[in-house]
Amino acid sequence: MNNTLNAKTVMETIQWFVFLLANTVAMPIVIGAIYDMSLIEVSGLMQRSFFVIGAASLLQALFGHRLPIIEGPAGIWISIFSVMAVTGLHNGTSLNGTLRSLETTMILTGFILFLFGAFKIAQKILPIFTPLVTGTFFLLLTVQLSGTFLSGMLGLQGDTSTIQLTEATLAFITFFIILGLSVFARGWLSNFAVFIGIIIGWVSYLIVVDQPSYNQNVNLFSIPEIFAFGMPAIDLSVVPMAFITAIIIISNVVASIIAVNQTLGVESEEMNAQMNKGTAFSGINHGLAGIFSAIANVPLAVSSGFIALTGQKRKMPFIYAAILLIFIAFFPPIISLISSIPSPIANAALMASFIQLVGLAIRNLASVQLDSRKATIVGIAYLIGMGTMFLPTEVFVDLPSILQNVISNGLLVGTILVILMEQLWKEEK
Repeated sequence: MNNTLNAKTVMETIQWFVFLLANTVAMPIVIGAIYDMSLIEVSGLMQRSFFVIGAASLLQALFGHRLPIIEGPAGIWISIFSVMAVTGLHNGTSLNGTLRSLETTMILTGFILFLFGAFKIAQKILPIFTPLVTGTFFLLLTVQLSGTFLSGMLGLQGDTSTIQLTEATLAFITFFIILGLSVFARGWLSNFAVFIGIIIGWVSYLIVVDQPSYNQNVNLFSIPEIFAFGMPAIDLSVVPMAFITAIIIISNVVASIIAVNQTLGVESEEMNAQMNKGTAFSGINHGLAGIFSAIANVPLAVSSGFIALTGQKRKMPFIYAAILLIFIAFFPPIISLISSIPSPIANAALMASFIQLVGLAIRNLASVQLDSRKATIVGIAYLIGMGTMFLPTEVFVDLPSILQNVISNGLLVGTILVILMEQLWKEEK
C-alpha cells in the first residue's frame, strides 16, 4: 500500500514539475531576445527565474493562500518589460539601465502588494474588478503581446528586419501542434501540449536550422545571483506604474484562488483571509523577483485546469515539485541546456497559450449584458488603449518622465480608463 502511494506521489510530483517548467521556460527566452542578451545572460535569467518561481510557489502553498497554484511569469510584466525597453532607448537609457529600473519597479510593486495584503486592503478593492474590467484587460493584454510574439515567431529579433522563412515555418508548425494537442487530444497529451510542442519544435529546429548552441563551459553548481542587472536605479517615474500594476495583479490573485477552490470543490469560508495572505505573499514574491533580477510572477489560474484534467488534488506533490524546481536552479548545465530553446519556438508556445486568454476575455465580457453604457465604456477603453499601442514611442518624450511609462503603455491606459469610467459613470437604477 505504501509503495503504491509513494509511486503515485512520485508520478504526481513529476507531472506538476513538468507543468511548472512548461509555464516558465519560454518567458526568459522572450525577454532575452527583447533586451539583446547573450546566451550566458539568458541562462542566468532562466536560472534566477526558476529559483524565484519555485520559491514563490512554495511560499504561497505553505504560508500564503495555501493552495496548489503554480506561480508563473505575469503577462502584464512581459508587457511592461517590452514597453520600457522601447521608451528607455528613445529617452537615451541603455537596455541595462532599463533593467535596473525594472528591478526597482518590481520591488516597489511588491511593497505595495504586501501592504495591501497585510492591512487587508485587498478585499476592499475587489468590487472594482468587474467582468467588464477583467475582460477589457485581457483583450488589451493579448493585443499588446501578440505583436511581440509574432515578431519572434517570424525571426524578427535583434538586427534582423526580414522574415526568416525556415524559422517562421517551424514556429508555426510548433504553434499548430500545441493548439491541436490542447484542443483535440485528451489526458496527459492535452495537459502537456505546450511542453510537447516545445520539444518537437526544438528538435526540429536543431535538425533543420542549427546545431545545439548552449554554453557547455559552465560551473556544475552555482547560486543564483543577486541584482544581476546591477543595483536598482532610483527612478521616481516608475511609481505610478508600480501602483497601477499592483492593483491589477490583485485581480489575478483573486481569480486564481476562486478558480482552484471551485475545482477542488471547496467552499472556502476563509476567502478574505486567502486573498489577503495571497496578496501579501505576491508582494514578497515580487520583491524576490526584483532582488534576483528575474521576471515578476503571479498565481496562474490555469492551475485549476491542470487539477481538473489530472484529478491531482493533493498539495504535497505540488510542494515537492516546487522544491525540485528550486533544486535544479543551482545546476547551470541543466539551465544552460533549457535556455538554448530557439526564440521562434518559445514565442510560438506563448502565442498558442494566449489564445485561451482571448477566450477568457470574451467570456468575461459576454457574462454581462452589454447595454449602451457598458458598450461605450469598453469601446472607449479598447480604442484608446489599443490606439496608444500603435503610437510611436517618441511622441511621449516631452511628457514628464513620471508619466511616460504609464501613458505610453496602452494596456495600462485602457485598464485605467475602464476602471475610472465604471466607477464614475454609475448605472441607472
